[in-house]
Amino acid sequence: MDFSKLISSDIQNYINQNINSDLNKLLLKKSPFSDVTMQEIVQQIKGRKTAEKKFPFLTKEGIIFPPNLNLEQASSQSTAEYKAQNLTGKSFLDLTCGFGIDAYFLSKNFDEVTLIEQNSELISIVENNWKTLGRKAHFINKNLEEFLENLRQAQIDNFNKFDVVYLDPARRDQQNKKKFLLEDLSPNLLEIQEKLHSITDKIIVKLSPLIDISYLISELKNITEIQIIAVRNEVKELVLIIENNQSTDNQQPTTIKCINLESNEPEFSFNFNDEKSAKSEFSESSKFLFIPNNSILKAGAFNIISEKFGLKKLHPNTHFYTSEHNIENFPGRVLQIEKIEAKDLKKGEKYNIVSKNYPLKPEEIKKKYKLNDGGNHYLIFTQSVYGKEILRSQ
Repeated sequence: MDFSKLISSDIQNYINQNINSDLNKLLLKKSPFSDVTMQEIVQQIKGRKTAEKKFPFLTKEGIIFPPNLNLEQASSQSTAEYKAQNLTGKSFLDLTCGFGIDAYFLSKNFDEVTLIEQNSELISIVENNWKTLGRKAHFINKNLEEFLENLRQAQIDNFNKFDVVYLDPARRDQQNKKKFLLEDLSPNLLEIQEKLHSITDKIIVKLSPLIDISYLISELKNITEIQIIAVRNEVKELVLIIENNQSTDNQQPTTIKCINLESNEPEFSFNFNDEKSAKSEFSESSKFLFIPNNSILKAGAFNIISEKFGLKKLHPNTHFYTSEHNIENFPGRVLQIEKIEAKDLKKGEKYNIVSKNYPLKPEEIKKKYKLNDGGNHYLIFTQSVYGKEILRSQ
């Protein structure tokens, strides 16, 4: 594709004029431009609309957007900005550039940036966009294994390592099925880890939030930190920081950081090994109910969160916590509650219904008690060590 056509002023004006048009109807129209199809124009409109929510720094003329799959797989601006915090150095290498959102932010405070991408069209789009944004980099259209092999062969005694190497392995196969084991990802981290350590002392890896943390720590060496990044309580990414530790005898335990972006909740950090030794006390519900955010639940910090905040857990299988007192800076939702009986519920009342470790699902609860969705109060059906409970927020 000749991208220079898409960034011409006539086509950019047409995109701006149709940004809120019905795209299905637009696709049925004939393109007003002889050298650009309506499908190509609509793709750019879709990209611009995606950017408004996901990466607003790209909502400017002259930016080119790739197909929808690349837009979906790209990190959001907020997660990329978080990962870039305190990251500085001389040289930065991204081995799986993709649409380049992560690379753009992670490499901001580096003198020299190298981007590797095997998709020739995608790396051309990234090169165009970075030039539009006034950023420089080495744009290399190669398979990362080929790049690493060529780099290995070219290494000499005075080779300077990259300060940071970043990669986001592909997590789907050719049939678009999701993959979760390290050996099934592309590239296979287990196979290339030693190669990576030969060119850098710091590796940052973005992985699916569904991958198991214990499995990662058991399979990969020198993971110093795992970041579990949620946005508005939806876990989006799991990020590994792997640092080349020459002294295997003095390895520090892995730090787990739980982050919920675009919320007012603080980060929660703990050492992975501490969760194993932490213990929870159990209780029926008290005056306040504490619901950890989903990054903490993903981390499996079920006992350490109880210990650190002095809370009691309702039940071994109910990850709700309780106290007679409110606690500030809890990383999650805090509700002042009262315990009620089923007979206290009135037909047609409106509630936001939550069901955890309870036999009935929210839809079944609504049907059984003839309740409606909505309102300003939560109705929580759960279980403590003393049995089933219905809790209403005040």
